[in-house]
Amino acid sequence: MAPFPYLSLFLLPIALFVTLSSAADPFAFFNFEVSYITASPLGVPQQVIAINGKFPGPTINVTTNNNVVVNVRNKLDESLLMHWSGIQQRRSSWQDGVLGTNCPIPPKWNWTYQFQVKDQIGSFFYFPSLHFQRASGGFGGFFINNRPIIPIPFATPDGDITILIGDWYTSNHTALRKILDGGKDLGMPHGVLINGKGPYRYNDTLVPDGIEHETIEVDPGKTYRIRVHNVGISTSLNFRIQNHNLLLAETEGSYTVQQNYTSLDIHVGQSYSFLVTMDQNASTDYYIVASARFVNESVWKRVTGVGILHYSNSKGKAAGPLPEAPNDEFDKTFSMNQARSIRWNVSASGARPNPQGSFRYGSINVTEIYVLKNKPPVMIDGKRRTTLSGISFVNPSTPIRLADQFKLKGVYKLDFPTRPLTGPPKAETSVINGTYRGFMEVILQNNDTKMQSYHMNGYAFFVVGMDYGEWTENSRGTYNKWDGIARSTIQVYPGAWTAILISLDNVGVWNIRTENLDSWYLGQETYIRVVNPEATNKTELPMPDNALFCGQLSKLQKPQDISSAISIMGNRWKMLLTTLTIISTVISALH
Repeated sequence: MAPFPYLSLFLLPIALFVTLSSAADPFAFFNFEVSYITASPLGVPQQVIAINGKFPGPTINVTTNNNVVVNVRNKLDESLLMHWSGIQQRRSSWQDGVLGTNCPIPPKWNWTYQFQVKDQIGSFFYFPSLHFQRASGGFGGFFINNRPIIPIPFATPDGDITILIGDWYTSNHTALRKILDGGKDLGMPHGVLINGKGPYRYNDTLVPDGIEHETIEVDPGKTYRIRVHNVGISTSLNFRIQNHNLLLAETEGSYTVQQNYTSLDIHVGQSYSFLVTMDQNASTDYYIVASARFVNESVWKRVTGVGILHYSNSKGKAAGPLPEAPNDEFDKTFSMNQARSIRWNVSASGARPNPQGSFRYGSINVTEIYVLKNKPPVMIDGKRRTTLSGISFVNPSTPIRLADQFKLKGVYKLDFPTRPLTGPPKAETSVINGTYRGFMEVILQNNDTKMQSYHMNGYAFFVVGMDYGEWTENSRGTYNKWDGIARSTIQVYPGAWTAILISLDNVGVWNIRTENLDSWYLGQETYIRVVNPEATNKTELPMPDNALFCGQLSKLQKPQDISSAISIMGNRWKMLLTTLTIISTVISALH
């Protein structure tokens, strides 16, 4: 063992200081201590994953082009990776926090993420990506604000409010994992949480006494930007605020054409920003509701999250029935039409990578076409698995990006089919070979009976079409070729398809997956490998000095149990972070 195993951790702030001294873009520093705590969000004590002792975790609030440094200490009893969902990690898939690019952070270890939120704005969230951990928490909001020189396309709100919604089980992630490993479904969730809290007791029969609920305080007459994220496991949720209009303004980094909704379906992994004006009288408080969609309402009534919107001059508690969700359990056309109505505000200024022709994406020649089809779970080699195009993805012991760096053979195959396999399903590490600067059309075909959400790391893709039935070449006639929303997570309705277009200008190895946590865990994912044949640092940053090694490269990893190092240098670390933050602020002001 090296005589000073924590030396690299100590030198990191020094290296940052050297970089910072000549940097035009400020640094933002965060410390994450990821640990278990006991909480009772639905009235049942259970183990949840907290960050800095909080469930949910803290919000990361930064500005376009900031350099973000997140020091993560893993105090769980299993390995950990933090994923920054929707953050494009331009030129730096090394910081993405998924198994295809990163070795896990072992228990008791420290690892520091450093990345730039380059040319992005908007509302996102982070979560732990391994071992089904998101089902126990570890998530929080991640917001990127416009730089002052770029105006937002609406009046500056009077406040910014984060709302994390999601289905929830009273069993922790290890117990839920065992259910899936045993070949069974998880069954109906036990409830829906709003900001880590259970429902307000709107119904004495459905909601037991003693459950803590979320209350959001507002002032009458003011307009707030309310950012809502579905951080749950597998349930689409309808979000609404009693008697208040939701003016949609942004989703996952794209400003939208502003439209009012009385409610909006928010699918797993999706994020939206609403402008909500507090224009109601204050005779009572108002319900905030997130309820399960496309299910038998009478059976699923308990799977409803309820919080309270409290005016500062309110005269009474919320009472009466909850505001109703759309009544279309057996007809999803309303929901699909609502999704189609979400359009990109192409006239708004905003930070974005702006690949060539992105504002006229409909006229760019498509170079690659992939049809990714999912089906209900199948048995492969005696195990219950999920598939994409007949392939159930198997994560390699050596991450794909690391294997490329060290030119290892046999870690993965670049043979993912452009069309679904016609033979029996297979469990393989099969990856899509993307062409750098190509323009890829991906059709997501959902042949399951459940709603699916799909996410792609490293990119915002253009959502150009969705409809029921099987996609065909003729379906392109229905595409929106002008103002389809650019985002990173999109729903695919049961028995339907969604088409997306991706400009492959971001070098790296990028995960494309279902956001439904149970289907993802069982193999419904793959990666798109995008390589610049010229291999210059202009298109991809070098491997970070603190890269972890595993699998075939395990022998390169030096022992670095830094639990003792943290106590030795804790105060020094805090002092350096404080100093660097001050210097960063000064440099930013000078520019």
